[in-house]
Amino acid sequence: MGWSARRWKISAAAVAAAVTAAGVVAGTTMASAEPGGRDEGTPSHVFYIMMENHGESQVLGNTADAPYANQLAARYNVATNFHGVTHPSLPNYLAMFSGDFQGIFDDCKAGANVTCAPEEFVPNSGDATSGASLTPAELASASAKPHMFSGRNLVDELESRGLSWKAYLQSMPQAGFEGEYAPTINGTTVKLYAQKHNPFMYFSDINSPGNPRLNNVVPMEGNLDRDLAKNTVPNFVWISPDQCHDMHGVSPSGAALIGLPQCGFPDTGLDHGAIQLGDRFLHDTVTKIMDSETWKHSDSKIVIAWDENDYSGFSGGPGSPVGANGAVLGGGDAPLIVINSHAGPHQSSGKRADHYTVLATLERMWHLGCLANTCSPRTSGGTLTELFEN
Repeated sequence: MGWSARRWKISAAAVAAAVTAAGVVAGTTMASAEPGGRDEGTPSHVFYIMMENHGESQVLGNTADAPYANQLAARYNVATNFHGVTHPSLPNYLAMFSGDFQGIFDDCKAGANVTCAPEEFVPNSGDATSGASLTPAELASASAKPHMFSGRNLVDELESRGLSWKAYLQSMPQAGFEGEYAPTINGTTVKLYAQKHNPFMYFSDINSPGNPRLNNVVPMEGNLDRDLAKNTVPNFVWISPDQCHDMHGVSPSGAALIGLPQCGFPDTGLDHGAIQLGDRFLHDTVTKIMDSETWKHSDSKIVIAWDENDYSGFSGGPGSPVGANGAVLGGGDAPLIVINSHAGPHQSSGKRADHYTVLATLERMWHLGCLANTCSPRTSGGTLTELFEN
C-alpha cells in the first residue's frame, strides 16, 4: 500500500494416446507444442510490469507527471474499468501470481510463522477503507493466516508447460534475497526493495532452502539488460521496480539519504515526484524491451498494471472479496496498459476487470489451465484477450 497505514511410469505412446483421446489434461487444453513448450500461435514472451498505488485518472490524463505512460495509452491498448482486487498491495500481487489474494489484508513479510492483523477495512485504518469492514470471520481468518502459502501458482503452471520464467526485482541485493527491505545505508534501511512487491517469496514451493527456483528471482540491475542483449529472456518476465520507481515512494528522510527527494511522500496532495520517477522508469525499461531483438522478432506482450488505487475508495473487480453488510472490499480503479509487438490500431476495453482477469488471459493464451479464481468467469470476469490480439 502507500503511506497509510499474501509414480506411475507411463510410456510416451500411452500419454500420446490418452491426450489424443481426451484432448484435455487436468483442465488444460492441449495443442501442438513448439520447442520449449510454447504452442503455435501463442506469445513468445510476456513482460509483466507492476506499478503502484494510483488511480486511473492520476496517471492517464496526467500528462504533466506521466507523459510517457500517456503516450503508451494513446498508442496501444488500455483497460478502462480495471481495479485492484483489494487493499493493500500484497494481496494484489498474490492475486496476480496465484489467482487468490490468500485471504489477507496486510503488507507483512513472508514466513511460515508470520501472521498479521488486517491493515485495511478495519476501524482506524486511516484511509478511505474505513468506510467498509471485514466480517468477524474474515478478520479472524486473516489475522491467523501464516504468510507462506502452499498452493499452486503461475510458476507451477509455466513449468508444467515447459515455459521459462524469471522475476527481476529492482534494488534487490542478490538472487533469492530473504530480507523484507533493502538497502541499509549508514545503519538506516531505505525501503527501496520491498518483499511485499515480490510474490515469489511467499510460496513454499519457491522460497525454501536450496530451492533452485530462487535462482530465477534476481536483481533487475544488470540481469535484465544482459538477458535482453543476449536474447535470452524467458517466456514470462516479471518486473517489480523499487519503491522510488514504481510510483509508491518512501519516507522523505529515506529519499534524502539516497539523493532522490522526489521520491519522498508529500505532506498533502498528489505525489507528483513519485509519479514522475515511475514514468521515467517506464520510459527507460519499455524502450529497452522494444529495442531488443527479442521484441523485434517475436510475438510478444508488455503488460503494465498498477496494483491498486491507494488514494480513494474501494471499488472492486469481479473477484474482489465481499465484507460486512455486502460491501465490496475492492482495491479501487487503476490503470492497465497492454502493448503488443505486432501492434494494430489502439484498442480499449470497458469490461470490468482485475488482476484475476489479467492472469486468466495469460493462462488462456498459453494454455496453462487455471488457478483458483481464474477458473470461473464469475470471479475472473472472463479474459481481456481483445487487448492482447493486436
